Amino acid sequence: MNLLIHMTKQAANAIGLLLAVLILNFCLIHLAPGDPALVIAGEMGGASADVIAALRVKYGLDQSLLHQLWTYMSKVVTGDFGYSYYFNEPVVNLIGQRVPATLYLVISALVLSIFIGTLLGVISARKPNGWLSQGVTVISLAGYAAPVFWTGLMLLLLFGSVWPILPVSGMSDVARPKSGLAHLVDVVQHLILPSITLALVFIAQYSRLARVNMIDALTADYVRTARAKGLPEFIVIGKHALRNTLIPIVTVAGLQFGHLFAGAVLVETVFSWPGMGRLVYESILRRDYPTLLAVLFFSAVLVMTANIITDLVYRLIDPRIRSGPR
Repeated sequence: MNLLIHMTKQAANAIGLLLAVLILNFCLIHLAPGDPALVIAGEMGGASADVIAALRVKYGLDQSLLHQLWTYMSKVVTGDFGYSYYFNEPVVNLIGQRVPATLYLVISALVLSIFIGTLLGVISARKPNGWLSQGVTVISLAGYAAPVFWTGLMLLLLFGSVWPILPVSGMSDVARPKSGLAHLVDVVQHLILPSITLALVFIAQYSRLARVNMIDALTADYVRTARAKGLPEFIVIGKHALRNTLIPIVTVAGLQFGHLFAGAVLVETVFSWPGMGRLVYESILRRDYPTLLAVLFFSAVLVMTANIITDLVYRLIDPRIRSGPR
């Protein structure tokens, strides 16, 4: 019952935040410099003042900001996010085509960064002053300091020309089948470099976080008690110490889910990955307001969903939260 009440409150808060995100994004984007009608006219090769005025009337850009906001919110409530100025098709269809690619990239990078980062942190925590721990620290600092776009470009050059064993562009090979196991293998091969690029920064953070918390856990009384009972070392670390180490890692992972989307914009641009990040980039260049607003809204939905899932996982890991107040 406590969990149901908590989830109901979370859902209510999420709805309020989404409304605030819609209104704030709409105002900021429409107040920014630039006129979509001029961009559309430029794509047409130029147009007269009458044509530009007609474009502004067609897309409602001649109305006041409050009138445009009211019209937009009225449509969004019914699930209508409008038509793209540039692609000339419903924005929902565009996002539906791009969401799977972004989720593949973000989730694979998240899983990869948590697994490798935690593993490196646990290994280095066993001998904090050893050469392995120092090496992990150096690698972590280097990975954290390197910009995502720079790492992507270096990997692109390495595997694109020096050692061309992996695809460096797109999501699949046009010459390969579009279904079955062969297609799955093709997508995974294209996913390797973008996911590694996006995961490297977060691997560094999780390894440092896991190392610090594992060092604290290994000196705790309950770990000493487990060792005194004669339990094998892998059980002491895996069942007792690691469980408490995962609590801050899961918390940080949920909070950084939005950062993964921000990084995905750069990664998708470098590797021509056909996801929402690349759609955001194209929409900004072309002043495609409906597409940009819808992408930002659905990104907020995904981030809030990730935070709610993180809260549930947190309750599963930590019995003190699951049991609630007595």
